[in-house]
Amino acid sequence: MPLLNTIATPYAEALLQVADARKETDTVAQQAKEILAIWSASPELRAAMASPVLEPEAKKAALGGLFGEQITPSLQNLLKLLADRQRIAVLDSVLVRFLELYRELRNIALATVTSATPLSDQQQQELTAKVKDLAGTDAVEIDLQVDPALIGGFIVSVGSQVIDASLSGQVRRLGLALAKVG
Repeated sequence: MPLLNTIATPYAEALLQVADARKETDTVAQQAKEILAIWSASPELRAAMASPVLEPEAKKAALGGLFGEQITPSLQNLLKLLADRQRIAVLDSVLVRFLELYRELRNIALATVTSATPLSDQQQQELTAKVKDLAGTDAVEIDLQVDPALIGGFIVSVGSQVIDASLSGQVRRLGLALAKVG
């Protein structure tokens, strides 16, 4: 287990237990995704929270001002605990690990879909239905990403399964086939 997971897992497991005991697991999972989006989009926030110059009390005040009453007490307590223990810089790892544990608990498959262009609502619905069949579950969470380098089409990965229906993938496979012939 990587070192970061060794640090993140106990916090993530504790958050899951507390949220489950308070019957707010689904809410905490949704809020964790929102916090991760903010964390990812703000290098300034990450830098400030990782700074050894800022005291834990200042970090807790900043996080309280930023998230305040918008998040459950379970998440508020996690943020305070991480700040007190000088671990707030690994917040993203803790929340990612929490979401992994949450998906395991709820039997939710995570599918990453990378497309060359943004997908329409109808395309997303059709793809979700296909991914449910592929994953063998009715509960699927789809992480949509756009990568113009694919030229066209998409790549779906669910667990260890990868389906490459992109034009760049087809060109790569054609190149490999031609290299074998020549």
